[in-house]
Amino acid sequence: MSTVTVTPARRISPRASLLVALVVVATAVILLSMGRVPICECGYVKLWHGQVVSSENSQHLSDWYSPSHLIHGFLFYGLTHLLMRRWSLGGRLVVATVIEAVWEIAENTDAVINRYREATIALDYFGDSVLNSVADIGFMIAGFLLASRLPVWATVAIAVVFEILTAWLIRDNLILNVLMLLYPVQAVRDWQGGL
Repeated sequence: MSTVTVTPARRISPRASLLVALVVVATAVILLSMGRVPICECGYVKLWHGQVVSSENSQHLSDWYSPSHLIHGFLFYGLTHLLMRRWSLGGRLVVATVIEAVWEIAENTDAVINRYREATIALDYFGDSVLNSVADIGFMIAGFLLASRLPVWATVAIAVVFEILTAWLIRDNLILNVLMLLYPVQAVRDWQGGL
């Protein structure tokens, strides 16, 4: 009788972990070279910043937009699970991290920052600090890994709760953010502005 050793499908290889780390470091270097500030210009780092209409929003480790990045991880896990079934979990995580990194870089270009300021209520938005962008990638990774271990119903439930909670508390969430960035609706902008 022969024995077959099976590598757990939910394990991330050291190679994949290294590639993920390299993507994160490369993203930070690119953002710094684009002129993004390393940390909040206020001069300190907070674990949580809860005031949305503030020059410190998107400058610290976490804020009301962190759940959106967790949901990115859920979505990227689902997408790579459907399209890349034969890939290892680590390989799919590398792909998800690259996608999130590309978004963080694109989000911090002048064109996208200006689009946010023109089309949304984010009038005081001047882009993310590098620390915040790296933390956002970390939230995506956490979401990806959570989705790989939770039942689909639990992942969907968490996403729905976060979307409802942030819509209720700050009048913004991932769905509204994408809508207002791609196809601004004045009624939504008025509601988000408290009108």
